[in-house]
Amino acid sequence: MFFAAAILTCTAPIAVDGDTLRCRDIGLVRLLSIDAPEMPGHCRQGRECTPGDGAAAKRGLSALIRGKRVTCITNGHDSYGRLLARCEAGGVDLGCAMVASGHAVERYGRLRCR
Repeated sequence: MFFAAAILTCTAPIAVDGDTLRCRDIGLVRLLSIDAPEMPGHCRQGRECTPGDGAAAKRGLSALIRGKRVTCITNGHDSYGRLLARCEAGGVDLGCAMVASGHAVERYGRLRCR
């Protein structure tokens, strides 16, 4: 399926967890190429979840976006209907920053960090 990439601004971003943002204007955005630990109680039985502290990952993503303009380059939707995107806040790639801080791991494709 073909999907045309678009550059979008995430208005009033809120970290849902360590790899998902909620934007007032565009809804849920899943950060491409990373996986963060799930929030407590969200790792369903039989699913392989990234180990670690989901609440700490959420706090880490929240700190990265706090008071900053968030822009995202879209790349389709996932099976949950979330927009998939590479996002930046204040010129910092959120996926790369989350992996560098230890709050997430690279997964689902190639993460291109500078």
